[in-house]
Amino acid sequence: MSGLIRWKWRDLMSVSSSAESLGILMARLTDGLMSRREWRGENRHAPARSDANGISPAWEAFLPGQVALVGAGPGDPDLMTLKAWRMLNAADAVVYDRLVGDEILAQLPVHCERYYVGKACGNHSVPQDEIGALMVRLAGEGMRVVRLKGGDPGVFGRMGEELAALDDAAITRHIVPGITAASGAAAALGMPLTDRAHAQRLRFVTAQLCSKSEQPEWQQLARRDETLLFYMGLNRLEVICDELQRHGLPADWPMMLVANASLPEQQTLHGSLGNMVSRLAEHPLPTPCLIIVGSVCQMAAGRESALADAVAHAAAHMSCREVFEEAC
Repeated sequence: MSGLIRWKWRDLMSVSSSAESLGILMARLTDGLMSRREWRGENRHAPARSDANGISPAWEAFLPGQVALVGAGPGDPDLMTLKAWRMLNAADAVVYDRLVGDEILAQLPVHCERYYVGKACGNHSVPQDEIGALMVRLAGEGMRVVRLKGGDPGVFGRMGEELAALDDAAITRHIVPGITAASGAAAALGMPLTDRAHAQRLRFVTAQLCSKSEQPEWQQLARRDETLLFYMGLNRLEVICDELQRHGLPADWPMMLVANASLPEQQTLHGSLGNMVSRLAEHPLPTPCLIIVGSVCQMAAGRESALADAVAHAAAHMSCREVFEEAC
């Protein structure tokens, strides 16, 4: 991990406040920041290649003929991990899905071969077994392969099936976790997913079940002390709202929809179990869309309302020119 900031906070706190010591402190901080910039290279995310083989010495473990399953996070390139960018910089081929945004793809190394295997609800452009076969073939050709998946590859990302395909072919694989959509959405909205006064439990649920006859345990999901996160559930919104009410949650129980979490085009829709279906009909949202159910939604709604009130108050006490200048 050379090149990263390696000092500990306790070490910094032990430095006295003399001018000489403050100079030492600033030098250590500056050294760490400069090392990080140098480590990233020209690309503000991707590190520069540094040895004769074109691989950063810290990542020689990612060898030809191996595959890395890498989480791309919720969409914002800045929310990808440093390890993810290092793997991408070393890759010869990237196999990516629909949830990997253009801004991330634009920063991939120019030498890297790209293979799109995107899926949408009811439209699997490349079957899962073919994705596994593609990774096996590319690795068999001696490439370093990155399977780039939106969010975290281990959260509703069919990672288990892809690992099985690689294991069956005796291919060494790496796993790099990513920020899942729920965490990205909560951060963008300025709200927690758990709170002592609202939710002591957190549950991730996929709305896309293995068979039409299979149903979630609705009785277990209809709790007031937890936050529910439904992935891939926009086309099942009515069922979700009806079943949660039928199993005990009130019609006015808060919920919200978040589309394109963490991206500039993020959209949110606030409502309740009783009115969200009609609200979505009036204000359609694109996919991917996350469904959040629980009283923590009130915290996000309250924050957005407070911001709107602050803007309205400022506008009411400013001239038209001042409002225009402030907006610009």
